[in-house]
Parts: sequence; C-alpha cells; structure tokens
Amino acid sequence: PYKTERFDDGFRYDTIQVHGGHRPDKVTHARAVPIYNSVSFVFTDSEHARGICSMKEGGFFYSRISNPTVAVFEKRSAALEGGTAAVATASGQAAIFNTIICLAGAGDNIVASINLYGGTYSLFKTLLPRLGITVRWASQEVPQEFAKHIDDKTKLLFVETIGNPRCSVPDLQGLGDLAHEHRLPFVVDNTFGACGTWCRPIDFGADIIVHSATKWMGGHGTVVGGVIIDCGTFNWGEAVDRFPKMLQKDGPMSFSYWKAFGNIAFAMSLRLDILMEVGSILNPASAQQLLIGMETLSLRCERHATNTMAVARYLESHPRVAWVNYPGLENNQYHANAKKYLRKGFGGVLSFGPKGGDVASKMLLNFVKIISHQTNVGDSKTLATHPWNSTHAFIRFSVGTEDVNDIIGDLDQALAKLPADLVAEHDQKLEVKFRKVAAKVEAGEKMANGIEYTDADVNTSRSNVPLSLQTMPGNA
Repeated sequence: PYKTERFDDGFRYDTIQVHGGHRPDKVTHARAVPIYNSVSFVFTDSEHARGICSMKEGGFFYSRISNPTVAVFEKRSAALEGGTAAVATASGQAAIFNTIICLAGAGDNIVASINLYGGTYSLFKTLLPRLGITVRWASQEVPQEFAKHIDDKTKLLFVETIGNPRCSVPDLQGLGDLAHEHRLPFVVDNTFGACGTWCRPIDFGADIIVHSATKWMGGHGTVVGGVIIDCGTFNWGEAVDRFPKMLQKDGPMSFSYWKAFGNIAFAMSLRLDILMEVGSILNPASAQQLLIGMETLSLRCERHATNTMAVARYLESHPRVAWVNYPGLENNQYHANAKKYLRKGFGGVLSFGPKGGDVASKMLLNFVKIISHQTNVGDSKTLATHPWNSTHAFIRFSVGTEDVNDIIGDLDQALAKLPADLVAEHDQKLEVKFRKVAAKVEAGEKMANGIEYTDADVNTSRSNVPLSLQTMPGNA
C-alpha cells in the first residue's frame, strides 16, 4: 500500500499543477478538490482498523496524521518537484523545524548558509541551540566553505535556492556533491524557486526540499502553509551510523523505515515520528486554498519574473538608486549561478537601496501608493519592506503581477519625492564607501557586510523635508 508513487502519469509541469494528485470523486463526481473537514474517518470493520493502524494498508483515520484534502496538496507538491512523497505542515517555518528535528538531536550539528530568511535565521540561532543542536554558519555558499564545518556529528547541509532577502544563489550542484560525499542529506529551501517553476533542486542533488507554500504556491496572501518533499534520492541504508533511526525505529512499533518504505523512508519517518507527535498540521481548508493557487503557478511566475527584470533594469538606471541586487542582472555576482540553476526567469524578488541611506529607505516606503508596505513575498500584489526595521538602506521588493508600467510609475513618483539634498549628500559621502564595500564583496567577503548605510552616514540636518512628513503613516 505504500509503494512509491510519482503522481505525474507522464504529464508536463503545467498539467501537473492543475491535475496532480487528484481525480474526480467516483461517488459524487465532484471535479474540484473537496474540503474533507473531518477529524477522523470510519473503519469498515476491526480488520480494516488493524490494517491501517499497523500500516499494513493505506488509508485515513485521523487528520493529525493525514487527510484526503491535504494528501492531494502533498502529492501535487511532490510531483511538481520530482519527489516521491511529501508532508504538509502549518507553515514554512514548521516545515523547516520538523525537517531538522527529524534528522538531528542534542549533540548534533547542521551546516547552513548565512544568507537565510530572518525567521529561519532566528530559528537556527535561538531555538535549535536550546534543543542541543548546533548550527555552523558557512559565510559563502560554496563547497569549500561548507566542508570546513562538517564532522561526524553533522546531520545535513541547508541552503535557500535564492537567499531571502539578499538574493544570493548558491552552488547547488557543488553543495549536493559535497553532502553526498559525506553521506549527508542536502536540504534546500526552494520557496523562492516557486515549487519547481524557477528551480528544481532535485536536478542538482537535493534530497529534501522545503517550502513556505504561503508564498508563490498560494500566491495571493490568503493562506499560510508549508510542505516538505522527500526526493527519494538519499540512501539511508548507507548512512546507518549517522541515522540509526532510519534502520531501527524506537518505541513499541519497532521496525526499519528504510527496509519498509524505501525511497519514501524519510517522509514516513517525518509523518510518524514528528508530525504525529508535534501536530503542526496543515488544515484541509488551507490545503484547498493552496491547491487553487497552484493551478496558476507557472502563469503567475512568468509575469512575476518579467516584471521583476523590468523593475531591476529601471532601478539600475535611476540616478537616485545607489545599488540593485537581482541575480538576473548581468553584473550581479550571482548571475553565473543563476543562469546555471534557475529556469524560466530569475525569480520575483529583488533588493535595492535608494541614495540617502536609512532615512531615504523609510521615506520611500511612505511615498508609495499601489505598492504595499508589508511583509511577505510571492503575492500577486507588489510588496516592499525594510527588513527587520534595520538601520541599513535596504529595501526588499517582491514584484507582483500588476502592469509593470504602473509598478515602475509608482516607484518613479516615490523616488522623485526624496529630498534632493539627501540624495546629494549620499553622492558626496557614501559613494566612495559603497565602492569600497562592493570591491570587498567581489573579493569574497560576506554580502551581509556590503549594506552599511545608516542614519549616522547621512547628515539630514539640511533636509527641507519636515520630520512629520518623513514619518507619515500609510500610502499617501
């Protein structure tokens, strides 16, 4: 009953995103995926109950473990990424946490890129150490840097396909090869790869893929969810010393995940050892919302990518913009990796800094109109934020599916409102500093050291813009 499924029936990506994991109900003939809002499911008889609870046959019995609506979302996600199985979670954060604690415990360590989403960084920096799991940070996303941190207690390597928010693109193939050389699973957060639309990490050595489905998969800012995809590529039998649980499950139901489930062993361990115990499940209504979003995933991403490239080129040429970071730009330090690992576009997020430092960044976000000043990315609406309310002149910009001329027009009017003396002061005081930092980044320093524009760098005393206008609320 748990044989490996590929779910795709040989169909192409755009067809799988509409039909993957679901066929019309044979009883009601409903074409849309129904919401099975049921906590538990009836056993036909005692033997049926025994078979399901002992895992000798497949089926549903309690929604904390599996649910018919959620199962369609899991199958479709796995199919789009080329995996063998998937486990849905309540959020992307839960997907990452569940993956880590399924593979690592007290005394173990993981090696992760420093270029991570702030929520993931916080999880790795604060919560995992409380559980006895050490995170070793790789300052560059290349094999030689990760290799420095691997020892016999290392359980996995972790990167994001496109780093959030700095838009870094790691050497996926090189890191995958390094992980397998040390008999470690390579875990990739492919949220910014849009579930295989812009990147399929399995093609470059990923063994486990995690997503915040909240972003492009849902695509409309209406639902929070996550998913973990077992690529079915890791040989747990050859890494028994690192992962003994895969060969011998603890507890009253003792068995070998690897021998019983083969290339869905990790997904089954995740479901039975973690999801069932922690309970961070995706609810059926959210699963259906995500499925609706996924039906137009590639269509939306095509517009996201073309719009983002157009916005990047506009910002690159604007005299009031100090720098633009987008891997699709030819002069970007990650452009070579982006061409190698991304397809059908370079993603839907860029970052940039207006001349005038932190003050100008905050003012700009007060001046926009159709662009929404809010967190989140991957929405059909264009969103901009100043990450962590930092002191850096850094704006993360998630480009939506609106007419790109309107997005650029809104940016243009907002940039035009920046006070001229603030921009001029930047040109005089910060240009030299920026060039020096850029040179250091090119020489191999962390990108995190490359964004150093603070209030102290810009003397705003001569600005003719009143403080009340600088801090006005809303999108006036």
